[in-house]
Amino acid sequence: MTLRVELVAPDGEIWSGRARMVIAKTLDGDVGVLTGHSPVLGILAEGSLIRILDPEGRGGPGGEGSAGGEGSANGEVSPGGEVLAAVSSGFLAVADDRVSILSRQAQLASSVDTDAVQAELNAALEEAGPVTPDEEPTEVKYARALLRAADERS
Repeated sequence: MTLRVELVAPDGEIWSGRARMVIAKTLDGDVGVLTGHSPVLGILAEGSLIRILDPEGRGGPGGEGSAGGEGSANGEVSPGGEVLAAVSSGFLAVADDRVSILSRQAQLASSVDTDAVQAELNAALEEAGPVTPDEEPTEVKYARALLRAADERS
């Protein structure tokens, strides 16, 4: 049995499909979701990664997954059998073997342009000035998450 997973941002679906497990970082800590998990609603940590393990799905618009329903997610699945995505902030809802991840911004690791993100990060850091990691703006945390996702994917 598998989970039905949807990763959605305001501009549309980022990824959807079935998976064995989803791991997300919330304000209360890391959450690992398998089939049969009790209902939960969590607030995603800013600039965190979502791991979708053993996926059988497709990418959303602009994704590299198959155009038809369930199946192999060509180009999105890492050698370890996971889809990795960076999220800025949002919510995770689990109920009835369905995981909905709603994020203000999200991007699959497979589609990160590291040079562009590094330039955005540098500009955001310059604008923010000297701050502690806890005080970093959301844009900085999201850019760091994008770079982590791309680095883990390679």
